Amino acid sequence: MIDTPSLVDQYCHGVLRTELGLGTFEARLGAQLGGSGALPAAGTTFFDTQTGFAVRRWCPPLLGLEAHCPPARYLARRRELGVAESGRRLLRASGIATYLVDTGLPDDLTGPAELGATGAAEAHEIVRLEPLAEQVADTSGTVEAFLANLAEAVHGAAVHAVAFASAAGVCRGLTHTPAPPGPGEVRGAAGRWLAGRTAGGPLTDPVLLRHLLWIAVTAGRPLQLHTGDRDPAALAGFAAATAGLGTDLVLLHSYPYHRAAAHLTAVHAHVHADLGPVLAHTGARAAAVLAEVLERAPFGKLLFSSGAHGLPELHVVAAHAFRTALTRVLGEWVMDGAWSRTDAQRVATMIASGNARRVYRLT
Repeated sequence: MIDTPSLVDQYCHGVLRTELGLGTFEARLGAQLGGSGALPAAGTTFFDTQTGFAVRRWCPPLLGLEAHCPPARYLARRRELGVAESGRRLLRASGIATYLVDTGLPDDLTGPAELGATGAAEAHEIVRLEPLAEQVADTSGTVEAFLANLAEAVHGAAVHAVAFASAAGVCRGLTHTPAPPGPGEVRGAAGRWLAGRTAGGPLTDPVLLRHLLWIAVTAGRPLQLHTGDRDPAALAGFAAATAGLGTDLVLLHSYPYHRAAAHLTAVHAHVHADLGPVLAHTGARAAAVLAEVLERAPFGKLLFSSGAHGLPELHVVAAHAFRTALTRVLGEWVMDGAWSRTDAQRVATMIASGNARRVYRLT
């Protein structure tokens, strides 16, 4: 038996404070699978997915129901307990001892302190770079003020944040070159963006996004990069350019390009890969996917996360998928005599919590 009693969820969001009906709960499942606009086919449901089946398997018993009960019955029990009590039961049963929480999304979700209190766990903040830059732009009157305030804001956030995260930076900022832009190029891009922007408008300029990533690199905190549906191999240039600078890169959400992400972790000492959604979204196939990652990645480069957003059920599902897959894969290797049980337990602990505690310098 491979034991992983305590997990560090190295990337997640808060949970909703509001009661959910069947339609809104299902919409949240769809958002986890394919984005906020995802819709099931007519006459079907997002409960008929790997994630939906996993929710029905693992979560009802935590609320006093039988596993695999119908969605409507589960949600009725959830409302009967209330959002606070159901969230408390679910999060505390997940086995997650530490949450690293991305606070950069506009949804009304619990922050790190509230999530930690609900789950009886430690919690730390991840600062998302793009919203931070947009807030700076809203309060800076000139290009010079914006650029100075932007650097100050990022370095100031590094005092309390355990990491930075970027989504648009990967898909827009690093499309042409990984190198930091020059001062003149940055000033020109800032002038164009500020002149054409209304308050609250998103940061989309590729030069400014690349400049923002490089400011974060100089701040010294780990930098989490959302690869989305892009091949992580596109980040090879940025990984090479940032080698030796003292900032770790963590590749998020790499499935179905998990082999490419694993390869980058083997090539670069400062590159790590996130495992959570890779396993949670593959459900009963999670063990096979994990084995593919372990073919290429050094074991000290892999980190558990849930990637959960809005639903406490997603923390539960991710934790179970991770534990089940890890136990199955490493347990088979022990049974075959390829690994000792001691080594399997040591590697399991590294991936479950030890690597994250080292990378993010957690006590």
